[in-house]
Amino acid sequence: MSDDAPDDASDDGGYVHRPSGEPPRQADTSEEFGREGWVLVGMIILGFLVVPIAILVLPAAQGVVRSLGLTLRAAYLALPLVPAFLLGAVAVWSALRSRQS
Repeated sequence: MSDDAPDDASDDGGYVHRPSGEPPRQADTSEEFGREGWVLVGMIILGFLVVPIAILVLPAAQGVVRSLGLTLRAAYLALPLVPAFLLGAVAVWSALRSRQS
């Protein structure tokens, strides 16, 4: 073994050989938050602030719950599902939008 040979792969400076000779391309990323980001922030606020507050207020609003045809137990089960389904729909929408652009 000679002293001229590199001991590890870090000595090459990160060089990657490309047979075609073209330089590596950088991915097009946008630093803007965009509409998808703000919709996601809205869903997070809905899920972490609005729904828990609504759950706390739910016993006082039994008349509204009964007018919707729900029992208090059903409302406690259904209310957290609303932001879960909406967040899932926003995730799919955002993923599809990112693939299009």
